Amino acid sequence: MGFIDVIKERAKKDIKAIVLPETNDRRTLEAAHTILKEGIAKIVLIGNQEEILKGADGLDLSAATVIDPNNTDKLDSYVDLLVELRKNKGMTPEKARELLTTDYLYFGCTMVKAGDADGMVAGAVNSTANVLRPSLQILKTAPGTKLVSAFFVIVVPNCEYGADGTFIFSDSGLVQNPTAEELAAIAGSSAKSFELLVGKEPIVAMLSHSTKGSAKHPDVDKVVEATKIAKEWYPDIKLDGEYQLDAAIVPSVGASKAPGSDIAGKANVLVFPDLDAGNIGYKLAQRLAKAEAYGPITQGIAKPVNDLSRGCSAEDIVGVIAITAVQASVQ
Repeated sequence: MGFIDVIKERAKKDIKAIVLPETNDRRTLEAAHTILKEGIAKIVLIGNQEEILKGADGLDLSAATVIDPNNTDKLDSYVDLLVELRKNKGMTPEKARELLTTDYLYFGCTMVKAGDADGMVAGAVNSTANVLRPSLQILKTAPGTKLVSAFFVIVVPNCEYGADGTFIFSDSGLVQNPTAEELAAIAGSSAKSFELLVGKEPIVAMLSHSTKGSAKHPDVDKVVEATKIAKEWYPDIKLDGEYQLDAAIVPSVGASKAPGSDIAGKANVLVFPDLDAGNIGYKLAQRLAKAEAYGPITQGIAKPVNDLSRGCSAEDIVGVIAITAVQASVQ
């Protein structure tokens, strides 16, 4: 059974309600149809019911809950909630009502905050910034979280590296140029996410173009410092660096470049030094190794809200909804 099949089965054991605000997107509606058909989660669609049904021609969405922000008895309570959350930022009832009835991302996040849904998935037609802005404003960060970041679950077919070809690539979707402290925080969150989603022990490699001092550069120094900080913050996590990619995941190369290490050559959580490296890395794996890439999955928000690539397929959306449901089961 593949990674996403296991995730789907876990989601079915603790059914959660996931909001899909991008109901003008056919892929989103196709994903909702599949989720409902397979019994993976409850689905809440935001928008005008007539328009949604018109866009869903040929799909069975009869089991979905459809909520029109302009015609729901929840609107007044959501307005009050949004005003309370954002009053220090100048939010008024008038602004809140306009925002909730015109921006379905804000409505969806407010639903989750109110406890009327367990998580939200969007990004098929919205930018990452647009998806995460209401998430951070309304849901905020989880207790004890130092940083909100994003990762991809990468599943490489016929691969002996990582956890039978399964990895987390982080941060591959959000934090542009993390400091050493931020890299350390990303490493800690990513290890936790790997354990939750993959169910195996995380082995974290802090990646660089250098392995254990083989190159000298300020970029290398940042990863060395991040590794030191991460080891102090998370002493129970198997973590080391700085490693080149081959030294991190290929046992023979790890043994050669970092002899005596119990991390080198065995990593399944790869922490990239910046967003450029992480984004390029996951796309290389996806396109050249034909890997399944699920994400970007956010970590560190108080309730799960996950972004999608605008090039995603309906099948990709199904996978992210299932992952979001599993994340919701522990939050």
